[in-house]
Amino acid sequence: MADPATVRTDARRHHDPQVRGFASDNYAGTHPEILAALALANGGHQIAYGEDDYTGHLQRVMHSHFGPTAEAFPVFNGTGANVVSLQAMTDRWGAVICAESAHINVDEGGAPERVGGLKLLTVPTEDGKLTPDLIDRQAYGWDDEHRAMPQVVSITQNTELGTVYTPDEIRAICEHAHGHGMKVHLDGARIANAAASLDVPMRTFTNTVGVDVLSFGGTKNGAIFGEAVVVLNPDAVRAMKHLRKLSMQLASKMRFVSVQLEALLAGDLWLRNARHANSMAQRLAEGVRAVDGVEILYPVQANAVFARLPHEVSERLQKRFRFYFWDEKAGDVRWMCAFDTTEDDVDAFVLALKEEMAAQ
Repeated sequence: MADPATVRTDARRHHDPQVRGFASDNYAGTHPEILAALALANGGHQIAYGEDDYTGHLQRVMHSHFGPTAEAFPVFNGTGANVVSLQAMTDRWGAVICAESAHINVDEGGAPERVGGLKLLTVPTEDGKLTPDLIDRQAYGWDDEHRAMPQVVSITQNTELGTVYTPDEIRAICEHAHGHGMKVHLDGARIANAAASLDVPMRTFTNTVGVDVLSFGGTKNGAIFGEAVVVLNPDAVRAMKHLRKLSMQLASKMRFVSVQLEALLAGDLWLRNARHANSMAQRLAEGVRAVDGVEILYPVQANAVFARLPHEVSERLQKRFRFYFWDEKAGDVRWMCAFDTTEDDVDAFVLALKEEMAAQ
C-alpha cells in the first residue's frame, strides 16, 4: 500500500478556508486529531457492520464514561440517533413528550413522526427546558385509546436555546417520568458543551441521575460525521440492532465512525473542543453586551448566543458573516461558536456588528 503522504489525488480545494461564520458548529471542519485517527484506522481489511476492532474498543471507551452497562450503537447522524432511540423505547402506539423547541420537533423534517411512527406531544417552555410540572401538561391519558400513549420524555442537553440542565433538574425529570412508567431519552448532540459548562463528567447528568438512552453527538464537536445511540438502561429498549438497520443507520465500514468517537472520548479531546467553543461564546456575549441596541435573549451557558437586533442590521451583517435568523419576524438571531472559532473571529464579528449598528 502506498505511503499516504505520496498518494496522488485529483481533488481540488473549492472553498476559501479563511472564511468564517457563526451560523452553526456544523460548518466547522474536522479536528486534526480525528483526521489522524481516521488515517490510523485505514488500511487492511476489517469486518464490516460493526464487528471491527475499533467498534469493539469504542464499547470499552463508552464504559469509562457511562458505566459497564452502557452499549453504543454508532450511527450516521443525529436525526438517525434520535429516531432509532425513540423507536426502541416506544410501542407502535407510543408518544414522546418534548419541548416545543426540541430538535426532534422543529429541525428533523418530521422524521420521528414520519419514519419513527411516533406522536410528539410538545410543551412550550421559556428557556428550552422541561420540568416535571411542564411534563404533566402532556403526561396523561395512558388508558385512553383515543390518545397516543405517553411513553418517553425526551430532553436536550444542552437545549436548542443554549441553556443547560443541572444534574438535579434532570434527576427530577427522570424520577417524575419513571414514576409515571415513562422512560427518559436525552438528545446529546452537544452533550460535551453541557459537560464543559457544568464542569462535571457526562455520567453526572445521564446514567447517574436516571437517563435511559442517550443520543451522543460527535459531529458538532469536531467529527466528520458520526453519532451513537448509547443505551444506558438495557431494560428501556428492544431490538436496537434491528431498528438501526431498518432506519438505514447501519454503516458497513463502521470502523470509520467508531474511531472518530474513540478519538474524541479516549482522551480529553471532547472536553478541550467543547471548552474552547464555550469560551468563544462567552467572549462573543461579552462583546455583544457592549453594543447598544442589541439584546441577548437567553443565558449563554454553552456555545450559542441568541440575540435580538434590528432586522436590517442582521441582513447587512449576514453579508459579512454567515448566521441564521431564529425568529425572523421578531428579529431574533442565533450565533454559534465551534471548536475552531478563534478570538480573532469573535473580535472581527463584534467589530462588524458595531459598524452595522452605527450605520443604522
